[in-house]
Amino acid sequence: MFRRSARSITSLHRQKEELAQRESQLRDEVERLERLIAAAPRVAEETSRRQREELLRRAQTSRGRLEVSVALQDKRHGDEEGGMRRRGSLRKVRREGRLLFLVLAIALFLAVIWLVTHLHF
Repeated sequence: MFRRSARSITSLHRQKEELAQRESQLRDEVERLERLIAAAPRVAEETSRRQREELLRRAQTSRGRLEVSVALQDKRHGDEEGGMRRRGSLRKVRREGRLLFLVLAIALFLAVIWLVTHLHF
């Protein structure tokens, strides 16, 4: 009998093996996804249970509504450990700033007048 060339059988055989391997990979992937889908309700229940426990734990620690967490403390005004220092009003600071500016502007104006009168250009 006549035999076919070995090359065509090998290439067909190789393609069959590749297809079989790909099919087995796809089946494994489908099985993995089916297990994931089957476990999804259990995972969701576990997640919601953990969230409920966390909320209950937070609710049990009695803290006032107006109490602010340490992470939200403003560090720009210094780190006073002994309590919050009451700051003066902003109006007072602005008024002092305007007064200081006015005094410095008058001093500069007087210095310019003195220079003009004593130094003849």
